[in-house]
Amino acid sequence: MDTVEVKAAESGLKHVQVREYVRALVAEAAPGSAAPSERELVARFGVARMTVRQALDVLVTEGLLERVPGRGTFVAHPRRRVGRLSSYTEDMKTRGLLPESQTLVARREQAGPGVARALDISAGDAVIHWKRLRRADQHIVCVEDAYLNEVLLPGFLQGGMPTSLYDALEERGLRPTWAEDAISADAATADEATLLEIQPGAPVLHLSRRALCGDKVVNVSRTAFRPDRFTMYVQLGDPA
Repeated sequence: MDTVEVKAAESGLKHVQVREYVRALVAEAAPGSAAPSERELVARFGVARMTVRQALDVLVTEGLLERVPGRGTFVAHPRRRVGRLSSYTEDMKTRGLLPESQTLVARREQAGPGVARALDISAGDAVIHWKRLRRADQHIVCVEDAYLNEVLLPGFLQGGMPTSLYDALEERGLRPTWAEDAISADAATADEATLLEIQPGAPVLHLSRRALCGDKVVNVSRTAFRPDRFTMYVQLGDPA
């Protein structure tokens, strides 16, 4: 075996050692607990950062660990069932973060052609426009612009805005059961850049959602996420 092959074999062995060390270390740890940092593992095992990253990548793929941009690597929370729509509030709590929302707009409007088409109503019909700046652990994560069919939600604006839209809809028997999502990478508009505290034209992740309860379109929304503070997880197939 030549020198290159020996080094490759040693690297592979170290990768397994690092991976199984971390696996054993976090096996009984609570979800959201911090995993050892790459720097700590490099120092402990005397290996290249690439080897450590490869070991952690495997555990992330297995669902044991999850990476949070700008914060580090943590013990993963249990994954949700396929088909279960979660609100922003639920999603952030699942990640071990404290969600907060700041209402920017909350008013009754007349639906424009695009919103009317998405909500399956006529242009000019009454809709509720709710725009929010959303944070997690006091850091700005996204700005969300949502429209709701007022006919389905009489008096929605009169009692003060709820903490969670989906919880409020559930109280009325209208929690979305399925949705159509469109996800794209775009450049931030001037308004988005100001609200998200980034440079105009900086990259953002756009999520457009049309949420339905049965055959009723309950709300449509467009959300701009800061990509440095949000990772979108998509689970496909049946985990059972």
